[in-house]
Amino acid sequence: MEKYALLARLEAKPGKELEVSNFLKSALPLAIEELETIKWYAWQINESTFGIFDSFETEEGRKAHLAGKIAAALMEHAGELLSKDPIIEFLDILAVK
Repeated sequence: MEKYALLARLEAKPGKELEVSNFLKSALPLAIEELETIKWYAWQINESTFGIFDSFETEEGRKAHLAGKIAAALMEHAGELLSKDPIIEFLDILAVK
């Protein structure tokens, strides 16, 4: 059962919304490769607000994800795509259906 999660909130720079959307969609194959990432969601709330939610069975899986290819690519492109640093929150999952 998933016990741990990450919630990352991303604010696109004006005019970079499509690029952020495409970046997140392109990260799906990398998420699939991560055996310790149980679920991975890329989402969009409004025109400029995007994010990632992912869940893990272990703290080690969560740490591996943070040290993985998606996080590295996000930080590499953050300056050109995002209006501010990503907000990354560590969550403990209380219940899952």
